[in-house]
Amino acid sequence: MFWADKIAAEAQGYQVVNDSKTPSGRVHVGSLRGVVIHDVIYRALKHAGKPVKFLYGVDDYDALDTVPKYLDQEKFTPYLGFPLCNVPSPEETASDYAKYFIGEFFEVFEYLGIKPETYFLRDLYRTGKLNSYIDTFLKNAHLVREAYKEVSKADRPNNWYPFQIICENCGKIATTVTTDYNGSEVFYTCKPDATNYVKGCGHSGWVSPFDGNGKLPWKVEWVAKWDVLGVTIEMAGKDHSQKGGSRDVANAISRKVLQKQPPFHSPYEFILVNGTKMSSSKGVGSSAQEIAALLPPELLRFLMLRTQPKSVISFAPNYETVTRLFRDYDTLINKYQAASELTEELMPLFYAQLGDEIKPFHPFDFSTLISLLQIPRLDIQEEVVQRSTQPLSEYDQQIVNQRIAAAQRWLQDYADEEEKLVIYLEEVPEKANDLTAEQVAYLEKLVENLQHISNWEAEELQTLIFSTTKELQIQQANAFKALYLSFINKERGPKAGGLFSYLEKSFVISRLQDVIALNATKVQV
Repeated sequence: MFWADKIAAEAQGYQVVNDSKTPSGRVHVGSLRGVVIHDVIYRALKHAGKPVKFLYGVDDYDALDTVPKYLDQEKFTPYLGFPLCNVPSPEETASDYAKYFIGEFFEVFEYLGIKPETYFLRDLYRTGKLNSYIDTFLKNAHLVREAYKEVSKADRPNNWYPFQIICENCGKIATTVTTDYNGSEVFYTCKPDATNYVKGCGHSGWVSPFDGNGKLPWKVEWVAKWDVLGVTIEMAGKDHSQKGGSRDVANAISRKVLQKQPPFHSPYEFILVNGTKMSSSKGVGSSAQEIAALLPPELLRFLMLRTQPKSVISFAPNYETVTRLFRDYDTLINKYQAASELTEELMPLFYAQLGDEIKPFHPFDFSTLISLLQIPRLDIQEEVVQRSTQPLSEYDQQIVNQRIAAAQRWLQDYADEEEKLVIYLEEVPEKANDLTAEQVAYLEKLVENLQHISNWEAEELQTLIFSTTKELQIQQANAFKALYLSFINKERGPKAGGLFSYLEKSFVISRLQDVIALNATKVQV
């Protein structure tokens, strides 16, 4: 059984699936994994006929702790330590910093067909919905301290209280420390040395902790959110799920202070881009918005779902990774069309869809589109029609157009110079003037064999190119190097049979003859 269907099958009663994000900067693609995982659990519960609600929270009372490198440092540095919802928006399109960056992320949700009910922490605090929890945790600060100590070995002094006030003097929340509670007000100090990234102003005083004047530390806040929203299922990333980590601390606080069982939890792994775990505030990795602009929505969902949640996803938008993603997706589409039912192998494909059905189509190879788009003076639509094994339906054409757009975007934004294909149509490439005698002999034999080939198709041409190397007992690497130098001035390139199939037979033969003539003195007698 698929992992999400298993969770759904075991769930009893009304379910509330929750996920959340701190919008500290441009949201990276890694954060989408949790979103898609929770969305699929929600869908699996619906398919199982279980009553369910899907919530997504914006942790916008968290402090701005870094100014992302892509923002104006001078403008935003004065707001370090402020709640994100109290930091100005980078542009006039949003009312504040948090709404600006989460707005970008929510656009990706819409693109991926993900429709949770969203909520903002500022609203839960300011409307008083968390007041009773604030009171409970402050009155039971000793139990919260015990939970930290027992689970994560973190010592809190006896006068530490789980609350951070927004300083009335300087507006920072990251620098305040609460040391007393009298049942209606807390005593706090805005400490100059509270954090290593911003100084507090030194102000201190008594103030009410209620109605948005401050926030609970996030591990405690997590527990309050679970209870006020009735959350029953919330997964967490590996970083929060380590033994003695954030989730264990929150679970302990829930049991110890509220006497309630925490929601169902299972950890999920990171997405690594070029081997690096990504960070919103550091601007490391590709943003969710950028990858959504590259990949069709089903392919982006599939990227998150073809790997079990507990396995790392290694993603880099390079040629090999992107073309393999499309190829794996197309393999499952073909298997689905041949199958009579949804097997476990096909469930990632099913949950990758924006709706509740898989709409079959006849896939057109994505790597071929990348190559075709780089052939000068070639009509891409006409070429697709000619190369398709059967007439394209309206939906087939829609998918092809979507993939052409993705291939164009990849070539424009992600292709390395080495991965780009520049075919020399007018003149022989410079590096083709310096072939070995063995390579020239190979080209001569290949011209002879190409003249007799009747079917100018990629597979047949590739077979002929290989068989000619065997005929002459030449190393394949040397033979292919001669071919690529003759057409693209590089030692490596796409499948040579595919490359030839994009070009006119007469042009290919003529070019090879020109290269042979340029290297004529090297032919062995």
